[in-house]
Parts: sequence; structure tokens; C-alpha cells
Amino acid sequence: MIPPLLVWHLTFLAVKCNPDPLVLCLLAKLGTGFDCASKGEIETILNLGVEPSRIIYAQPCKAKSFIRYAAEQGVKQMTFDNSDELYKINRFFPDAELLLRILTDDSSSLCRLSDKFGASMGTTKELLNLAKALDLNVVGVSFHVGSGASDPQSFAKAVQDSRMVFDEAAESGYDMKVLDVGGGFSGDLFEAMADVLSKALDEYFPPSVCIIGEPGRFYVSSAFTLACNIIARREIIDPATHEPRYMLYLNDGVYGNFASLIYDHQVALPRILSKSNQSIVCTRYSLWGPSCDGIDRITESCVLQGRLNVGDWLYFEEMGAYTSCCATKFNGFNDNHDVLYVSSDRGAAELLLKEHIEIQMENGLKNASIFPSTVVTSSSTMICHEDGAGSYGMAANRQLADTEPLMARIFVESLFAQQALHRN
Repeated sequence: MIPPLLVWHLTFLAVKCNPDPLVLCLLAKLGTGFDCASKGEIETILNLGVEPSRIIYAQPCKAKSFIRYAAEQGVKQMTFDNSDELYKINRFFPDAELLLRILTDDSSSLCRLSDKFGASMGTTKELLNLAKALDLNVVGVSFHVGSGASDPQSFAKAVQDSRMVFDEAAESGYDMKVLDVGGGFSGDLFEAMADVLSKALDEYFPPSVCIIGEPGRFYVSSAFTLACNIIARREIIDPATHEPRYMLYLNDGVYGNFASLIYDHQVALPRILSKSNQSIVCTRYSLWGPSCDGIDRITESCVLQGRLNVGDWLYFEEMGAYTSCCATKFNGFNDNHDVLYVSSDRGAAELLLKEHIEIQMENGLKNASIFPSTVVTSSSTMICHEDGAGSYGMAANRQLADTEPLMARIFVESLFAQQALHRN
């Protein structure tokens, strides 16, 4: 059976999800558009040489100065969901190309957005009439079913509601041509979501309507793996079983790259990268961050093979979305981390290597390295794994790893060791 296929006319990466310089650079070179929600994000993308027409300012409630900046830069596409926003846009950017953001049912998503954004269906006609009276150009409708959505049917209802707004717009004198289906796409459920969304689009919209999407985690989540060093260990004897269990303290936590556990409701699944004790006895651990805050807990309980010690390394997959971009300097810790980029696509690797030098010079990136795909094996134990775009990534926070060699060296040595095993 051929899997369902979702065809976007244009895709706009949600920059807030992962503004890593090389990720943005690679996608820019590949022709991707960008969903920006602030002046800073717009400026970052424009500095990559991206044309303003490839940017959508997908923030329905914007500061006046940000609207002026978008007008100055020619970033015309932007969203709105209320009358006050229309008056602001009319004053500062009357030539903007507007998309009406509508309310959706996002109750099944990890991060709900409907509490903050979206015009209810009872108000859309009034907003369209006001926009027409102000002589503003409304070109389409946008919606978002929530970040990390889990119910594919939420897309079907949103598309149906969008059709109703398109019809209302026609009555108000608009000929809308754009439907922005937002983000919320989950890797595990993508095919189911694509199937539901594609069928709904076929039912309610003609091919002449431009369909755009704003995937975030779908692009970048699997592209990054986080490696952490164990900086402290505490042994506790279970009073019931008299068996030891351990509290492991890592050099990263919820105020760093694990911010996604709190803000994005993710679950961290640890695996062993390297260990000094070769024991394979199954041992129960809880994992904690380095700060003095009691909520800085990464994993309440997990079982790993072996007795881990200070200086050993763990790694966590699927760490590309809402991680490093949400890191803070709480408790005096640094939010810097090493990033190793490995590409499985030769063309992408050459592009990254070329752009890496320029980005290092412009942004002062000192803790970033790029490795060719020749060091990558097919072993399932590798800490790097391929994402949908064919690239590999790893963020290695080593700010407190004063008892271990440079993470880059450990990582590369482990890669070559794995390769040697496969040769033998």
C-alpha cells in the first residue's frame, strides 16, 4: 500500500522550534520558507539572504514597532485574529497580505494555542467586513491545531471551518487564494494526519488554492541527539528490597536543553553512550539536572544496564525541538553547548561545510564542528540518527565535564570504533 502523501505548495519552518544557524542555513539553501513570530526571527532569516516573500509573520498579535519593521523589510504575509490588530496594520502596513487566523479544537495537542490565538467562527465575518472597510488585503485563512497534535481529525474540522471563512470572504468581496494549515505534525502520526488532511483539502478546496504549512518539530526533532555527562552520583538503598538505586546528576537539566520536558511536555529516554564500569546488571536510576532547584528532574525512574559512575555519558534522542532555544542561564550555568554536525547527504555536507566557515565568522560559533558522512555507520547503537532531510546532529553540553576529555573526541572515537567493528 502506498502511504498517504501530503503535498504542500510551500513549507515554512517554525523558526522558534529550533533556530540553529546551520539548520536555518541549510533549509534556506533548499528553498524552504520560514514562519517567524518576532522582529528578531525575521531579522535572522533575512540575514541569511532569504527573500521577504519566503517569510510569513505568523503572530496574530504584534507590537507596532514590529509591524513597522516588517513593512520596511517587505515582509508582507502576516496573520491577524482581532479588530485591534487590523487597525494597527492599517496604520503601519496597509499593503500587507493578511491571513485570518481562526480558532481550532487543539484539545488533543501537547501545547494548546487556542487559549491565546484564533478568531472564533462567530466573529470571522465581522472581521472580514472590517478589513474590507479599511481597504486591507485579506488573502487567506490560517489555523493551527496545536503543537504536537495527536488527533488527525482535528485537521479535518479546521479545514471545514476554513472553507466556511473562504465563503464568508467571498461575500465580503475577497477572492482568497491561500490556506495555511499551520503545524502540529507528529512524526509517528504524520501519515495518518497527512491522509486526513489531504482528503479534507480535496473535498473542500480546489487545486487553485495555495496550501502552505508551518512544520516545526517535524523538521528538526529527530535531527538532534543530546549527550550529557554524569557529574555526581548518590546511592540510596531501597528499604523494601535492600537493593541499591542511584540518583545521577547530569551537566544539563530543565533550565537547559531539557526545557522541553516542562514547556513542551516531552519525555526523556536515556541511553548509555560510554561508561567506565563494564557491568551489565540492570540498575534503577533517577536523573537530575545540575541546578539547586528541586524541579530540575529529568527522569523520575529508569532502568539502565550497568553501574554508572561520575564521568560516564548518557544520550537522548529526539532532542531537536524546543530544547537549546529555550535554555537559560539560571543558577549561573552557561547555556552554551558544543554541536557536532554530521551529514549523510554529500551535497548537504558540502553546503554545510561551505556555510559553516561564514557562520562561524559572523556569529562567533566556536563550539561547532562538521564531520563527513564517512564516519557514520548503520549501527543501531550510534548516537547520531538520520532525520527526514538526511542530516545528523548532536548537541553536547560539556560546561561541567571537567573530569572527561572533550566530548567531540569521545564522540568521534566512538564512531570510528563502531566502524572498525563493522569492518571486522
